[in-house]
Amino acid sequence: MTLDTSGWSGDGAFTAALVDAIRKVPGIKFVKVEDAPAGRSDAGYNFLSNEVYVRFAGVTLRRWVRRSLQAVLTGRTAAEAGTSLAALARALEATAGIGAADYEDAGMLQYLRTERVVPPYQTRGFKLIELVRVYETGPSA
Repeated sequence: MTLDTSGWSGDGAFTAALVDAIRKVPGIKFVKVEDAPAGRSDAGYNFLSNEVYVRFAGVTLRRWVRRSLQAVLTGRTAAEAGTSLAALARALEATAGIGAADYEDAGMLQYLRTERVVPPYQTRGFKLIELVRVYETGPSA
């Protein structure tokens, strides 16, 4: 499995935990993590937004196809995805510390986590809001 973090600043503890959990799921060929342009900061909160792109390893299947009425069978090979985004969601749901996605559809998983951060030597902390979206990308073979 290949991991590309060149477009990610490394911010977000939940994003790091999610990427580690995705790396342990079998059938994944490529993972890319990027910062999304929606991140912003204000006096009372920090909003982080990251995007994770996943490419699944393909499985080559050989299917037998009837070519004529004389029962001549020929083989055709086809590449199909070895797993799906729904199967990845189920695997992540069973992982401790990740849990179920807050929103899920056919093309995306979305996680939203908040935590209160109180830096040392400060009386007032801030709320850290982290939004992570997981997409399936690229050819599956």
